[in-house]
Amino acid sequence: MKRLLAIALLALLVPSLAMAQAQEKRAPAKGNETVEQTLTQMEREWANAYVKKDWATVDRILADDYAAILGGKDQTKAELMDELKSGFVKYTSITTGKMRVRVFGNAAVVTGSDDEKSSRKDMDTSGHYVWTDVFVNRQGRWQVVASQEGAGE
Repeated sequence: MKRLLAIALLALLVPSLAMAQAQEKRAPAKGNETVEQTLTQMEREWANAYVKKDWATVDRILADDYAAILGGKDQTKAELMDELKSGFVKYTSITTGKMRVRVFGNAAVVTGSDDEKSSRKDMDTSGHYVWTDVFVNRQGRWQVVASQEGAGE
């Protein structure tokens, strides 16, 4: 009898938990925006900040403990910011493609692509790139904590 009661409770709880997760995924991030909309917009702001050399926006979007694999090498936030500010890496244009956002509570993974005109130490690095960014919501604020990028087809 106890086993039957436990199974019945599980049968009632599982759909409730699934609905709660679905509602959390669509929960407003700010105003009426969903988390997906917020993170997609942040990705676009980040790309635009590279082109406009808006380092304050890049600094706001990247967490202090940000770590990335870019161009086949690992990089910290400080190293990336140094490369950007010094002009070692330059972006003339970035057009973001379709993005997919998956939310897991206070963490989210965004995968996407972009077409960019860029250079690294006067070498043309323009092309189509695919990437994955990991966001974490800390104290009500989404920030990127990890990225990986590679050349796409």
